[in-house]
Amino acid sequence: MNKSMNVSENVETTEEQSSRRDFFKKTAAYSVSALAAASVMAPVKVKAEDDPAIMEEQPWATNWGKPVTYNLYGQPSPYESNVTRRTTELLSSGNMKASIAVTPIQDLSGIITPNGLFFNRHHGGTPEIDPNMHRLMIHGLVEKPLVLTMDQLKRYPNVSRIHFIECPANSGPEWRNPQFPSIQFSKGFMSCAEWTGVYLKDILKDLGIKPEARWMLAEGGDSSHMGRTVPIDKVLDDAMVVWGQNGEALRPEQGYPIRLLVPGWEGNLCVKWLARLEFASEPFYCKEETAKYTALTKHDGKAIQHFYANEVNSVITSPCPEKPWTDLKKGDVVEIEGLAWSGMGTIEGVDLSFDGGKNWVEASLKGLVLPQSWTRFSFIHKYDGKPLFLSSRARDDAGYVQPSVKQERDAVGVEGVYHRNGIHTWEVTEKGEVKNVQILS
Repeated sequence: MNKSMNVSENVETTEEQSSRRDFFKKTAAYSVSALAAASVMAPVKVKAEDDPAIMEEQPWATNWGKPVTYNLYGQPSPYESNVTRRTTELLSSGNMKASIAVTPIQDLSGIITPNGLFFNRHHGGTPEIDPNMHRLMIHGLVEKPLVLTMDQLKRYPNVSRIHFIECPANSGPEWRNPQFPSIQFSKGFMSCAEWTGVYLKDILKDLGIKPEARWMLAEGGDSSHMGRTVPIDKVLDDAMVVWGQNGEALRPEQGYPIRLLVPGWEGNLCVKWLARLEFASEPFYCKEETAKYTALTKHDGKAIQHFYANEVNSVITSPCPEKPWTDLKKGDVVEIEGLAWSGMGTIEGVDLSFDGGKNWVEASLKGLVLPQSWTRFSFIHKYDGKPLFLSSRARDDAGYVQPSVKQERDAVGVEGVYHRNGIHTWEVTEKGEVKNVQILS
């Protein structure tokens, strides 16, 4: 019985391989013409009939896979183990409890960042908070001070919105010149997600804000008691208290059980592990908005303090140093792709330059185009093997256009690390290698 079954299986395998070879021979001419007509196609290095990945049955196709009970909280494939947040001591404050882990934006698709890859910025480490013991206190210049449990907070009507969060020091390492041969370390201080929670204005309807209340202090329940001041206009516009991220509860490093979300504004304002909201007539001038998160102007050295929105910005994600063009040949057609974003509004368009800003062509926007959200852009390019200086320049519906590095420096000099949104450029060499460079104008 077993011997006859083995013989039968061998015959079927031989016949199947022969059939596959016949198929590829018959369709060879068609395949060549199809490849020539394709708009975007990776180089073909092996004939299909000689490729063991096609001609031979693979192990995973001949054995049972893992049961549904194997991993009740799904994890990425082990073949994606290199796609992680990354850290460096250059961006830490002496230890990794007050540091940042940056997002691999070069490996992402669409505009939603997986929760496990969302960038982290901590000032005192990640606390483990029992949501049953966590409270949100709202007090100060309100008619009816209030303390909410998590269950009480979640009784308010919730909304879901897609917004990016960006550290204002994104691109900070580039303040004098390029520091990292990496898009992840130069531009990965940001991510984008769908957030679920309640608008603060809906909570405040029940409390009643006193007329003299012009500012709100948001304070975290972590060991650093991170605090930032938010003007009342933003509070009553679109600020949210959120407990959900991409369809699940916030991860601990993202502020579980709740955080503040201030769409489009500095990520530092989106206070995590939110514990207290206090309303007052004047700003609170916390450490993080006096000693940090300010910028000195070039001309008189005075500090710019209350500049909250992250300005219009963009970056090409493919190619980049982590995703070079070293496997391309002259004549190959390839998609140039990137991200654009603005805390001022909605991305209206993105231009590309292949010569460092001398000439520009318009890219296409793809997918969802939303306010204070990442927007994907794309351009189909025929590779000719010549060196390029590849730049992107975004504009938004509020009328802002991404400035050149020179224009940016003329305004804020080179000493500040915050709000650096000058046009970013990659140098693509004849070999297809991609280098981080800076072109002033």
